[in-house]
Amino acid sequence: MGVTITFLSNYMNHHQKPFCDACYEMLGDKFTFVQAMPMEQERIDMGWDRDSDKLSYVHLLYKDETSCLKMIEECDVLLAGWSEREDLVQKRLLAGKPVIRISERIYREGQWKMISPKGLLHKYKEHIRFRNAKAYLLCAGAYVASDFSLIKAYPGKMYKWGYFPETVTYTKEQWETLKRKDGTVEIVWAGRFMPLKHPEYMIRLAEELKKDKQLWHDNEFSDFHIHMVGSGEMEEELLCMAENCGVKDKITFHGFMKPEKVREIMEKCHIHVFTSNHLEGWGAVVNEAMNSGCVEVASMQAGAVPYLVCHEKNGMIYQDDDVKKMTEAVCFLVKKPEKMREMSRNAYETISSLWNASYAAKELVRFCGEIMEGNPLPAKEGPLSIAPVISPGK
Repeated sequence: MGVTITFLSNYMNHHQKPFCDACYEMLGDKFTFVQAMPMEQERIDMGWDRDSDKLSYVHLLYKDETSCLKMIEECDVLLAGWSEREDLVQKRLLAGKPVIRISERIYREGQWKMISPKGLLHKYKEHIRFRNAKAYLLCAGAYVASDFSLIKAYPGKMYKWGYFPETVTYTKEQWETLKRKDGTVEIVWAGRFMPLKHPEYMIRLAEELKKDKQLWHDNEFSDFHIHMVGSGEMEEELLCMAENCGVKDKITFHGFMKPEKVREIMEKCHIHVFTSNHLEGWGAVVNEAMNSGCVEVASMQAGAVPYLVCHEKNGMIYQDDDVKKMTEAVCFLVKKPEKMREMSRNAYETISSLWNASYAAKELVRFCGEIMEGNPLPAKEGPLSIAPVISPGK
């Protein structure tokens, strides 16, 4: 028999597809993905499109609304991402049918916003009034549970979640040759060049690493190079900054690249630096870098970091959006090559064994089956384990 699951979301992309493929592999035609809107051209240009119209389980709401509405209404469990079709989610909830929401933060710009009467009314209609219904929340970010706990929604029904890009598995032989063990330490940053992602920190990092002559003395690594992958509104500023700081020779600006090309760069890099602030809901680039064996140096403010990174085990977490602390974390790794190699393996294992599409799909299918039986239980760790309430900044 098996449970039937419909996933309603804005559109299929390279972050969603591995998880959906895994669900379809387990459930066959009992799993469907309803795409609510066409993808924006900017995303297509960035390589996000995954030929969704060629996937048998994908159905386009804006082209075949009748059959899509039937799937949404008649499935056992609706998995509801962001779609701009809250009316369809509400209809199921009002009918007493199970819904599992996937949400990033609702107070990303500050939890003080929860005092807004208009905002609370909106949250009541979407979330609070269904607190005792068959409504569950998958928290796509470590601070999501904190936001929803403020409005007392989903009591005891909030679970860890995230995004699950393609997971690559390496043989022992491939792993041994993936990264150089001496010479130049390779560092990568990837994303859009915009203020919330702080790409300018990488120029300042390069300046400090170049200045610190003692760091490279009597070390397996005698030099460094930074790979900047992406583009955006700050590109000219960054290029000028690199020139003015005298680190142009230490940085390669690659521009926008297809996801598979980004992974090729990550595979040869030792360290991935993730500088996004609190406005970054998740940060799937962290999954990709860790899967590629990069040791993560990451700001604690981004949603993925407290779930995926364990300080000094598989990465380094720095606080307070502080470029000085970020630089100290990178220097710690450069000084301890053996420790860095150990953390690299741990980063890879975190993704390949736990935070990946196959594991998440297996746990979701189990959980949905238990919803239908009336007793859904959380996973012991990773996706669908209990989401702790972690206050932003703490």
